[in-house]
Amino acid sequence: MAVAIRVIPCLDVDNGRVVKGVNFTGLKDAGDPVELAARYDREGADELTFLDVSASVAGRGTMLDVVRRTAEQVFIPLTVGGGVRSVDDVDQLLRAGADKVSINTSAIARPELLRELAARFGSQCIVLSVDARRAQGQPSGFEVTTHGGSKSAGIDAIDWARRGAELGAGEILLNSMDGDGTKVGFDLELIAKVRDAVTIPIIASGGAGRPDHFPPAIEAGADAVLAASIFHFGEVAIEDVKTSLAQAGYEVRR
Repeated sequence: MAVAIRVIPCLDVDNGRVVKGVNFTGLKDAGDPVELAARYDREGADELTFLDVSASVAGRGTMLDVVRRTAEQVFIPLTVGGGVRSVDDVDQLLRAGADKVSINTSAIARPELLRELAARFGSQCIVLSVDARRAQGQPSGFEVTTHGGSKSAGIDAIDWARRGAELGAGEILLNSMDGDGTKVGFDLELIAKVRDAVTIPIIASGGAGRPDHFPPAIEAGADAVLAASIFHFGEVAIEDVKTSLAQAGYEVRR
C-alpha cells in the first residue's frame, strides 16, 4: 500500500498568536494557535507545524505553553520550530508535547548539532528546515537563507539538504522563500533537486494558492505538502487539497 501524502497546516506563532504575511513581512493576526490547531484536526489535517517567529528567549515560555495546550486537545503529530538552539531546547519542546522539532539557523551555525540531536532523540524527531531561494552564485542555482529569507547563508541549498540528511535529520522542511505567501504554486525545480539529493521525506512549503498546486509538488518529489494563509483565511479547505491529490492518483488519509 502506498504511503499516504500528508497535508500540513503551518501556524506562524508570534507572542502566542498566529500571524501570516508575504515573504515574512506585513504580518496579520490569524487567530489563536490552539483554536486553529483543533479546527485543523477536525478538518482532517495529517500533522501540524508551529513556527515561533518571535523565537526569543523571552518568548520561550509562551511557546511551551501553546505547545502544552495544543497537545492536550490535538492528537495528530505536532512539529515545532523557531529559535531552537540546543539539546535542552529540543528536550523542553518534546516534553511539552511536540512530536518533532524543526531546526534551522542553529544547524547552519553548527551542523554537528544535527548529529547530537539525532543521537539523543532519534532522527524521526529531527526536521531540518531549509529556507531556500534562487541564487546564481550557487552550483544548484539555490542558496540557503536565514532571518526569514532576508540574509544569505552563503551555502548551496541542495548541498546543505544532503549534508543535513547525512548528519541525521529525519525529514526536510523545504521552504521556497521566493514563493512564500505568493500563492503562485510550489517551486517544483527546487523540490526535484532536493529529491535527487536525499532519500528522507521532504515537506514542500511556500507558494500554495489553489488545490491544483499540490499534486505537482508530490510529482516533483515531495512526501508532504504544507501551507498557511490559504488555510487560515478559509481560501482553501484541507478536504479540497486531499480531493485534488486523490484525483491525481495519490493516496490520502480521509
